[in-house]
Amino acid sequence: MPHPSSSSSSSASVDAAAKGVKLERYASGGAALLVRRAGTSKIVAASSHLLFRATVLATLALVCLFAVHYPSLLSRSFRLSAAASSSSPPRQTSRHRNLLGSSSAYAGAAWEREVRRSATPRRDGGMSVLVTGAAGFVGAHCALALRARGDGVLGLDNFNAYYEPALKRARQRLLASRGVVVLGADINDAALLERLFTVVPFTHVLHLAAQAGVRYAMRAPQTYVASNVAGLVSVFEAAARHADPQPAIVWASSSSVYGLNTDAPFSEDHRTDRPASLYAATKKAGEAIAHAYNHIYGLSITGLRFFTVYGPWGRPDMAYFSFARSIVAGEPITLFRAADGTDVRRDFTYIDDVVKGCLGALDTAGKSTGSKSGKKRGPAPLRVYNLGNTSPVPVTRMVAILEKLLGKKANKRVVTMPSNGDVPFTHANVSHAARDFRYHPTTSLDAGLRKFVEWFLQYYKIDPAKLAKGSRVGTKTTKKKSMGAMSAAS
Repeated sequence: MPHPSSSSSSSASVDAAAKGVKLERYASGGAALLVRRAGTSKIVAASSHLLFRATVLATLALVCLFAVHYPSLLSRSFRLSAAASSSSPPRQTSRHRNLLGSSSAYAGAAWEREVRRSATPRRDGGMSVLVTGAAGFVGAHCALALRARGDGVLGLDNFNAYYEPALKRARQRLLASRGVVVLGADINDAALLERLFTVVPFTHVLHLAAQAGVRYAMRAPQTYVASNVAGLVSVFEAAARHADPQPAIVWASSSSVYGLNTDAPFSEDHRTDRPASLYAATKKAGEAIAHAYNHIYGLSITGLRFFTVYGPWGRPDMAYFSFARSIVAGEPITLFRAADGTDVRRDFTYIDDVVKGCLGALDTAGKSTGSKSGKKRGPAPLRVYNLGNTSPVPVTRMVAILEKLLGKKANKRVVTMPSNGDVPFTHANVSHAARDFRYHPTTSLDAGLRKFVEWFLQYYKIDPAKLAKGSRVGTKTTKKKSMGAMSAAS
């Protein structure tokens, strides 16, 4: 038997010989191989250069194509996200303007003159206020009140189709007749906001633009994030980083932030960390975002928690409005009762009282302490207030008042409130607002609804005599049966 070491030596010799043969072959063909490799490298390098150029050109072409078509794609995504169940009314399909906005349409000396004219105060010491959501219910009333006392006002609204745009356009025409310009643009258009703050040294911003409605959030959640979160950040960013000097900001939060709170009346000192709807959660997120911008940039920020605002030129998705339309049209309305069988109650607040609260908050806002450089001189005011009526009323009582004013009985259907984000009652404690800017609501529900019905009949050209005779009277806009089931808390 051979020794293991001798066997290993033989194998090593064979391997060495084999390697020697291979090296010899490589050596003999080495020069030719080098020549071939050099030629191949030149070809590869040239090809890579051409491929790089082609890739860059293709990328640029795609970027240009995307820039041109992105707005329509994003708008389409909003429309798809807003697609509800098959029962949702077509006019409620969200058609928000795209986030890139349309700032290119707003340029030129003539445009700047018109913007400055609208935003310039007409009284000594008057404010210059940018009002977002100016074609909305509260926004239009506040813009009119500011203009009436001599303040400069410039409005901004995207005229989306959450409810009938014709009503928003009518408000816009009313504002135009008083000298207030309302630009059709989106608060997420950062370039436009930056331009506006460059053209006009706004002293204040009244930020009321938002996606409203508790129940609609279950069908179109992304629109709430786009408007109530991203839109709020967009406004804060423009005010903090592009305005010189920084304006004070008053913005619309909501009583919905109290969520599952059961302590009454609702106080600003109560917890707000248990929202009952996505809408409420976005408003609560807004209050946290406000704290961050106040702390970092020195913005003076005041949040207003509205309690079920109603009145002339109101929102058709609100209960009092939709109930009036249903009663007039002879169609049924749906009333909700709480799980314990009690009536749902709301702290109905008349629009004139809310406007006084908004103007009081603007007048006492205090100055921002930051600058475009990012430095702040010290802490700035950060406030939050309830704006309510302090007197919760059963929704059934509200319907009874409407029946009396319209001279026609409602066809009522009473059901238990579903789990859709609504709460059984709201009740405002307004002591903080009363202390800081003398907020005192004075309009009863009877008086407020009387003024609303007078406007409602006139706006929709409804003959009260025909209503009294029991005739079926329609309104000048197409009405969907689902409107009759809208909530008072929306």
